[in-house]
Amino acid sequence: MPGDLARFRLPNGVQHRLQQLLDKQDAGHPLTTDEKREAEGLVDLAELLSLLRLRSERLSGQDA
Repeated sequence: MPGDLARFRLPNGVQHRLQQLLDKQDAGHPLTTDEKREAEGLVDLAELLSLLRLRSERLSGQDA
């Protein structure tokens, strides 16, 4: 696993887009079908990156 854990985070622009979609939904404005699909995909990606980061941290701790 790479030691650069920052690589396992959403890029700022992608994180911003996800936040825009979530804010829109929280404000009571329904998302379009495409926006829902986009938001779900971004959430899935964020979760995957979090899991990779945690796994990398765990493996790094075992090497120490």
